[in-house]
Amino acid sequence: MEIEDLLSAEHVLADFRASSKKQTIQALSRKLADTLELDSRMVFDKLLERERLGSTGVGKGVAIPHARIDGLERITGLFARLANPIDFDSVDDVPVDIVFMLLAPTDAGADHLKALARISRLLRDEKTLSKLRVTADASALYAMLAQPASNAA
Repeated sequence: MEIEDLLSAEHVLADFRASSKKQTIQALSRKLADTLELDSRMVFDKLLERERLGSTGVGKGVAIPHARIDGLERITGLFARLANPIDFDSVDDVPVDIVFMLLAPTDAGADHLKALARISRLLRDEKTLSKLRVTADASALYAMLAQPASNAA
């Protein structure tokens, strides 16, 4: 599974502005829900429900909020590079500036886990993270994210 399978260019945001974890999840879930023609409140609630189980702030300034959504046809993501890092209750207490939101159909099963693993591998790479943090153009961010796994590092 490649990032390109999960992410479209319209779902890549550079210099996204938010002041809190909740505001970030709410604004990003609204954008993703609107383009997928889903109820934005339901998507937000599902993401918060997952967040209550444990923070999706995975460390190194990265968060991967995710949820399973009824009625969704395929796994879909949204990437945002935040203009200013925010507290995300991350496992390492480092403020988050990279967010990759992932929504999966309720019955996605192992594909949901494969998508999370692929995103995690990409965003654990220090060189990739450094490039993402200094790239100001959304189309350039998309191009970096959409590279096949063998070329990403």
